[in-house]
Amino acid sequence: MKTAILDAQGRVTPASSKSHIIHRFFLTSAGGRLGIDFRYGPKQLEDLEKARTLIERSIDLYFEEETIAQAKAHFKSYLPLNNLITVSVDSPNGHLGAAHRHDPEQVLHVSRYEASPGLVCGDIVAGMWEVTLSLHAIVTDYCEYSLQIWQEEEAAK
Repeated sequence: MKTAILDAQGRVTPASSKSHIIHRFFLTSAGGRLGIDFRYGPKQLEDLEKARTLIERSIDLYFEEETIAQAKAHFKSYLPLNNLITVSVDSPNGHLGAAHRHDPEQVLHVSRYEASPGLVCGDIVAGMWEVTLSLHAIVTDYCEYSLQIWQEEEAAK
C-alpha cells in the first residue's frame, strides 16, 4: 500500500539558476520504501535567438579574447540548451545520495534493500527528511516541476 507524503509543484525562472529548493517532510512511521516521482519541463530552449544570446554571453565570459569570434561563429555547436534540475535525498540519519540525471522525468526509490542509481540503501526511519532540487541551469523563460513522494511497504528479503 502506498501512502502519499508530499505533492508539490513549482515554477522557476532563469533567476533561480544555481540555487536549491528544499522540500522537507516528516515520516511518522519507519520501514518500507520511499518513492520519489520528479518531473520538469520544458527540457529545451526552442527559441534559437534566445539560445544564441545566452551562448554568446557565455562565450564573452569564458573564452579567451582571441577565440571569441570563432566560437560565436559556431554557436550552433553548443545547442541544444537544456534546463537541468537534479534530485538529492537526505534522511534524519544523513545523506542518501544524489540522482544527477539529465532526464526530465524520474522515478526514484530508496529502501533498506535497494536504491535507484546515485542513491544508497538505507533504513527508512521516522523523522524529518529532505529532498533537494538543485537548479543547475534554467534557460527557458520558466520551467515547471512536480514532485510526489510516497512511502510503501516493501517485501522482506
